[in-house]
Amino acid sequence: MPSSTHAVSPVRVAVVQCDPQVGVEHCESNLRHALQLARQAVENGANLIVLPELVTTGYAFANRAEAFAHCESIPTGLSCQMLLDFAHEHGIYLAAGVAERDGMHLYDSAVLVGPHGYLGKYRKAHLWNQEKLWFTPGDLGFPVFDTPIGRIGLLICWDIWFPEVPRILAQQGADIICSLNNWVWTPPPLFDATGKCMASYLTITAAHVNNVFIAAANRTGIDRGERFLGCSLIAGTSGWPLTEVASAEHEAILYADVDLVAARSAPIWNSLNDLPRDRRADLYDSMLGYRLHPALPR
Repeated sequence: MPSSTHAVSPVRVAVVQCDPQVGVEHCESNLRHALQLARQAVENGANLIVLPELVTTGYAFANRAEAFAHCESIPTGLSCQMLLDFAHEHGIYLAAGVAERDGMHLYDSAVLVGPHGYLGKYRKAHLWNQEKLWFTPGDLGFPVFDTPIGRIGLLICWDIWFPEVPRILAQQGADIICSLNNWVWTPPPLFDATGKCMASYLTITAAHVNNVFIAAANRTGIDRGERFLGCSLIAGTSGWPLTEVASAEHEAILYADVDLVAARSAPIWNSLNDLPRDRRADLYDSMLGYRLHPALPR
């Protein structure tokens, strides 16, 4: 097993930007290709890898019946087992987007697996456009998973437009948020002069105002005529990207070496300003009314 199994801090974070396609005949090849890129990341020392939303299935379902055919149980489905085997073999942590079936309910989900098995899942809370026709809104809240490399939170795509999500994850003590995405082309303008899209800035802003690392893996390419924005990035606790922001056009792997638990002291900017301390919990609830998981100190 690679030495990365024993690398607790710093962590080499990698986000994988790839191009999965809809079609049950593509599901296994989608994941095998994503894991081939993840293997490159492992070979370059990564021990926390983030894959995009719905990386096994593609995105552009034609109807609910087709979405149903693409979904699997978590963690017993084939894709989850491949992810578990990969994480165990390489001694790494891996977040990936999976289309989940639970009885007759379908969820746009993210799974987190590690060297010793399945750690948990998150079900997308905020559904975008036609996702509302296939998927049920997530019902698990916003869990944070405590691991040897740090506390890991998960969010999916449209969630980043809702500032409550990264705030609640940070209030629970998340050191890093893995953001799994299918950021889609919308009416222009799509990119600014630097090549960043609006989702890039929302990610940067969320990292900045919560003093938390965010590793955002988006997809690229075209799926049944639907185009995707790329722009994957890894944001530091200051918000600024720690590497380049990926282009819209190509598959990519981005890396950043970070001490995740450094996020716990990052909120102290100077002797008079500390974001958690400066919040006006006398005017609004410190957890915004969220009660599913406790707040932990950072």
